[in-house]
Amino acid sequence: MAAAAAAPAESYVVVHNVAKRHNVGTLARSATAFGVKEVIVVGRRDFNSFGSHGSTSHLSFRHFSSLPLARSFLKEKGCDICGVEIREGAVDVCRQPFQRSTAFLVGNEGTGLSEKECEICDFFVYIPQYGSGTASLNVTVAASIVLHHFAVWAGFPERIRDGNKFVVAEKPLKQTRQTYCRETVEAVIEERKSRKNNASEPFEDNGNGDSSSNVLDALFIEE
Repeated sequence: MAAAAAAPAESYVVVHNVAKRHNVGTLARSATAFGVKEVIVVGRRDFNSFGSHGSTSHLSFRHFSSLPLARSFLKEKGCDICGVEIREGAVDVCRQPFQRSTAFLVGNEGTGLSEKECEICDFFVYIPQYGSGTASLNVTVAASIVLHHFAVWAGFPERIRDGNKFVVAEKPLKQTRQTYCRETVEAVIEERKSRKNNASEPFEDNGNGDSSSNVLDALFIEE
């Protein structure tokens, strides 16, 4: 009997400790363009969707209160976790060192990946630069490059084009503002403990206390 075909590889993006919350909106746009299965948000649920150009309607978001919980979920999915960081031992992303479904953890714009973030990673990739004018790339630009390399490696089918644009799928018919976050009981318990202990939040606030554009709670999709 012929062996069963291996399941196609999938990509995920893990968002944690991104200093500029509007970067998550632009990152979501890249995630849809490069076929990301799901965006994993760790810590606070809220972010600014500015720059997403409506792409958040085509994405699935999942929340975890801590990195270990996110890692456990991804491991259950059979994912490697890849840190996108310039560090010793990191592999040039052009070599496409992927083996299976992979979740990409992108770092804070100013400080990169923290030690706690690095601890959950299985390996690291970096993006080679050839000019002398900047020390690193914007987090969304870096994620876009890495996700594109993974899509090429995984053989994702190219989206059809119409003229000078790619065809955008119809928005999901079921769109409500009160959907539910897909969290396990353990995740809920962990988050309540975190709140009780006044744990530091991974997202930096913009200082004005305005949460009117924080829309993540309206973006979680129920299975």
